Amino acid sequence: MRTLLACWRLVRVVVHLLHGLWIIKAQFPRLDVAGRHRRIQWWSGKFLSVLDVQLELQGQFKAGSSLIVANHVSWLDIVAIHAVHPRTRFVSKADVKTWPIVGPLVHAADTLFIERERKRDAMRVVHQMAEALQAGDSVGIFPEGTTGAGDKLLPFHANLLQAAIAAEAAVQPVALRFSDADGPISQAVVYVGDTTIVQSLWLIVMGRGLRVRVAVLPPVGARHADRRALSQHLQELIAAAL
Repeated sequence: MRTLLACWRLVRVVVHLLHGLWIIKAQFPRLDVAGRHRRIQWWSGKFLSVLDVQLELQGQFKAGSSLIVANHVSWLDIVAIHAVHPRTRFVSKADVKTWPIVGPLVHAADTLFIERERKRDAMRVVHQMAEALQAGDSVGIFPEGTTGAGDKLLPFHANLLQAAIAAEAAVQPVALRFSDADGPISQAVVYVGDTTIVQSLWLIVMGRGLRVRVAVLPPVGARHADRRALSQHLQELIAAAL
């Protein structure tokens, strides 16, 4: 019975992904920025619903631009944040652009892409982020640089925080926690090691009572901050919230 339910969820996932492609092809060209954000928020919330993942929001995102800094558990992190804050432009590794179906969806959300293999590319992205923040956008990063097991944080990398310092923008810490019927830390959502996106998706659709809590912490000022000290402070705040 559980396998049949998982297969049904998979069918709905495929339909919803294809619907997303239709939205960006047929609707995005004639929508303004606010209209696109509404569609991103609806699509993301619906995707969580299709996966039977309950969403819980704690706290409130500040108005205007901010650098959103979150812990990284799964590819679902972006979906969860977009479901409550669709204005966020995430920084993602460049090879995501080539992924079937997912690539066009991510690109349509005004994602900023970084080539991690090129060390100097981080500086280019920092400049892009600073320009976006100064233009009033919100930018999202995962300073751990990769996904963790969900029970503790990996060390934060400070490089991309320079964008908030340069733009004198506020930093909004966000703590993400996935739980399920089997425990306070969902093992079904954890996306680490050699797990493929297909394997991860199957574990999620097989899950029971999945829930994601998006805890939005008070903003932190970045003006004249030291990026390493700021990084440490943000890590401590998110760890405490988890």
